[in-house]
Amino acid sequence: MRTEPVKSVGFLLVLLAGTVLVTSCSLNQIAINAVANVLSGDGGSSTFTTDDDPELVGASLPFALKMYETLLEQTPDHEGLLLATGTGFISYANAFVATPASMLSYEQWEKQQADQIRAKKLYIRGRDYLIHALHVRYPGFTDALESTEPDAVEQLQLILDEMDTDDVPYLYWIGAGWVAAFSLDAFDLELAFTVTKAHALVLRALELDEAYSDGAIHDFLVQYYASLPPSMGGDKEKAEFHHQRALELADGRLAGPYVSYAESIVLPRQASVEMGEDLNAYAAGIQAVADEFVALMEQALAVDPDAYPDARLVNILTQRKARWYLEHLDEFFLLDFDTEGDAF
Repeated sequence: MRTEPVKSVGFLLVLLAGTVLVTSCSLNQIAINAVANVLSGDGGSSTFTTDDDPELVGASLPFALKMYETLLEQTPDHEGLLLATGTGFISYANAFVATPASMLSYEQWEKQQADQIRAKKLYIRGRDYLIHALHVRYPGFTDALESTEPDAVEQLQLILDEMDTDDVPYLYWIGAGWVAAFSLDAFDLELAFTVTKAHALVLRALELDEAYSDGAIHDFLVQYYASLPPSMGGDKEKAEFHHQRALELADGRLAGPYVSYAESIVLPRQASVEMGEDLNAYAAGIQAVADEFVALMEQALAVDPDAYPDARLVNILTQRKARWYLEHLDEFFLLDFDTEGDAF
C-alpha cells in the first residue's frame, strides 16, 4: 500500500524530532527504526519514480542517500533501509552519472572518464548494501558469495534455493549494480572473474518472479547476453528471447526495452555487414541497420510517460537518451557514404 507523500513527510519530521528529544537508547532506536520504515516504504520511493522533473530528482537523491546512510549507522541491519539505500545508489549512478557521461562529446573525454569511475564506485557501493541485506536475511550469504573455495558455488546455490519472491528485488539489484560496474571497467579483473555470480543471482530472481518490475529482469538479460563474448556467457539467441519477453511484460508502457534492444542488439549488427566490392550493397546494409535503430528509438519516444505514473521518471530519462541517439546518429552509423569512392 502506497503512503501519501504529505503524510509521510509530516510523520517523518515528528519522528526525526523524536530522535533528538529522547534520551533512552531503546527509545532512540525505536524512533530511528520508525524513520527507517517510513523512508524505505513504497511511499518514499514513489515520490521519486513518479516525478516528471529529472533535474529535481537528481539534485535531491544525494541528500536522501546520505540520510539513509546516517540512519544505517544506527540501525545497520534494517533490511528495508538497506534495500532503499542500495537501489538508490545504483539508480542514481545509472540515471545521473553513467548515462549523462556516455552522452558527453569527445572533447569532454576526461570528464567522461572521471564520471565513469565515480559511477562504478556508486554501483559497487549500492551493490554491497544489498549484499549485506541478504546476509542479514540469510546468514552465510556473503561468505558463500565471496568464497573461492571449490564448494563455494554449491554453498551459494543452497542459499539461493532457500529464497522466495520477497528476495527478488535484492537479487535483481545486486546483479544490476555488479554488471553495470563491470560494464564501465572491463579491465577490472575482480569484477571480470565474479560477474558470473551476479548472473546467477539474477537467474534466481527470474525463476522466482520473471515479471518483476514489468519485465526488468528480462531487459537486464538482453543487455547481459548481448554484450558479453560467448566465452563469458554471451548468447545472442538468449538476448533475443529475453527481449521478446520484456516487451510482452512491459505491454507498451516502458520505453526501456526498445532502447536496450537498439543499443545491445541492433547497433552492433553493422559490424556484420560485409564490405565487398559492391559499395552500394554495403551502404544499403548499413542503412538498413540504422533504419531499424531509428525505428526502435521512435517506438521508445511514442510511449506516454503519464500513462504509467509508476515509471514516469524512468520513461522520461529513457526518452531523453533516445532523442540524444537520434540527434547523434552520424556518430554511430557511417551513413554519408560515397559509393563511387571512399566514405566521407
